Amino acid sequence: MIGEQTNDSEAAALRALGWTLGDQARAARLLALTGLTPETLRARAGEPALLAAVIRFLEAHEPDLVGCAEALGLTPPQLVEVRRRLER
Repeated sequence: MIGEQTNDSEAAALRALGWTLGDQARAARLLALTGLTPETLRARAGEPALLAAVIRFLEAHEPDLVGCAEALGLTPPQLVEVRRRLER
């Protein structure tokens, strides 16, 4: 059960990363605020810590959190819970 939650959380977070990078301005803001590079994102995209950081980035700007959650078929609190699971 816990392994399934982790896999589900990672899948949802990867989808959130894709949504974030799908908008050029939002992607540029992610890179600027986090100091990440495109190369680092590609190399670490499957790491729970990086995925949690992407969701934290979305949480810092409520319109992005809401928009991403809607695009993924989740509620904002569910997306926040995904981040919490990844941080365990």
